[in-house]
Amino acid sequence: MSDHCTGEVCVTCSDTAVRARITAVLDDGLALVDTEAGPERVSVALVDADVGDVVLVHAGEAIAVVPS
Repeated sequence: MSDHCTGEVCVTCSDTAVRARITAVLDDGLALVDTEAGPERVSVALVDADVGDVVLVHAGEAIAVVPS
């Protein structure tokens, strides 16, 4: 693992995406999401998502909306 990785698996270096529910849409293509690790700020610039949607997040970027 490189120096910037802090966990057992580095989400930046691996092909891992995590599910997160959007709790607030912010300015500049950002959103607050709930994850297992707690709230995080991620980019939603690549997806058409809104509050309540579940997105897949990889390396701080929402890459897909999970159909409900």
